[in-house]
Amino acid sequence: MRAPRQIRTVKTFSKLKKIVAKLRSPIKGCPWDQKQTHVSLIPYVLEEAHEVADAIRNGNETDLKEELGDLLLQVVLHAQIAQENNKFCLEDIAQSISQKLIQRHPHVFRNVQVKNLEEVKKIWEAIKTKEKPLTNTKSPISDHLKSKIRSRTAIAGAMEISKKVSNAGFEWYSLESVWEKVDEELKELKEALDKKDLRNAQEELGDVLFTLINIARWCELSPEEGLAGTNKRFLDRFSYVESKLEGDLSKHSLDKMQKLWQSAKKNIDTQK
Repeated sequence: MRAPRQIRTVKTFSKLKKIVAKLRSPIKGCPWDQKQTHVSLIPYVLEEAHEVADAIRNGNETDLKEELGDLLLQVVLHAQIAQENNKFCLEDIAQSISQKLIQRHPHVFRNVQVKNLEEVKKIWEAIKTKEKPLTNTKSPISDHLKSKIRSRTAIAGAMEISKKVSNAGFEWYSLESVWEKVDEELKELKEALDKKDLRNAQEELGDVLFTLINIARWCELSPEEGLAGTNKRFLDRFSYVESKLEGDLSKHSLDKMQKLWQSAKKNIDTQK
C-alpha cells in the first residue's frame, strides 16, 4: 500500500500531465502551447534554468520553488510533444534517468567500494565512456568533448574541457605554472592590441580567459558563479550611481561618477 505522500505525489504529477495535455489539445487548447515544438522551446528551457540558478544564488526559497515549477513545466511539455509523435513519454524519461543513476552509482546500488570523491568521479566517467563508446577514432576524449560542449556557454565548455583533459593526465605541474601561463597570455594579448591586430587579439583574449578558467579549476572555484556575482555587484553599484544622479549621467563628469562609484562600493558592500 502506498503512503499518503506517495499517493499525493502520483496525483499531483498526473494532474500536471493532464493540464499540459489539455493545453496542447487541438480542440480548445491554447494556441501558444499548440504551436510549440522541441526547437521552439529551447529559449524557454535555457531561460528557466538560468532563473532557477538566480533564485538559488539569491537564497530565495519561494522564488526557487516557483522557478523549479517553471522548469518542470518545460520537461513535461517536451514529454507531451514527444508522446504526441509516438516517440517517448514522461514515464520513459523517469525510467531512463533512474536506470542511468543506478548504473553510474555502483558504490551505492552494488557492492563496489570507493575510498574518496576522486574514485567516485573516475567510476562515473568510466561508465559514461562505456555507455557511449566512440568507435573508429584515435581521439576519443576530444571527439566526446566537441559533442558535449556544443550546447554550453563558452565558460561552461572551457571548464568541462579543462576538467576532462586534466583527468586524462594532460595537466600543469603546479598552480604556479598556470599563473605563468596567464602572464604569458596577457602579454600576448597586449602585444596584439598594441599592433591593432584585432583578429589575433580576439584569439589571445580567448587564451587568457581559458587559462584563468584553469586557475578556477585548480582552486575549485566556479567562473560562472564568480562572473554572475560580479554582474550583480556591478549593477547594484551602478544603480547607486544612477540614483544619486537622478537617472541622468550625461550631465555629470566622469570624475563625479567615479567618486560615486567608490561611495557605492563602500556603502553597498558594508551593508552585506
